Amino acid sequence: MKLAEALIERADIQRKITVLRSRLQNNAQVQEGTEPNEKPADLIKELDENVKRLEYLISRINYTNATVKSDSGSTIADLIVKRDMLALKISAMNDLLRTASATVCRAMHTEIKILPAINVKSLQEKIDKLSKELRLTDTEIQSNNWLTELAE
Repeated sequence: MKLAEALIERADIQRKITVLRSRLQNNAQVQEGTEPNEKPADLIKELDENVKRLEYLISRINYTNATVKSDSGSTIADLIVKRDMLALKISAMNDLLRTASATVCRAMHTEIKILPAINVKSLQEKIDKLSKELRLTDTEIQSNNWLTELAE
């Protein structure tokens, strides 16, 4: 199984567990003299099976990410951290850019003029450069996900 397939299955199982939790809640109580729509014991058994499979997948995914090196020499785990940190930095810089770029309307020329405290053009160029790096890093991760076999 490819790493990407395991990631897709992991997401499916996580969604299924969310649905199972809801189904368990919906069938936890019944009116006296009636039966629940679904047997909680059956739902618990299904939950246990899915949690066990999820545990296996997460363990194998983490091990694979930590041990497999990409063409750049970084592990997949290192690339994921790099991608997440680039996204965090870009988000913070975009917030700064929006605030610095906001125009303040003045009713009269005697009011205080608000100016950006940073060079907006320079910041935008830096964000564009980081965004490109983020795209390239994410592409490298995705490529590795489809080329790498899940470690056993």
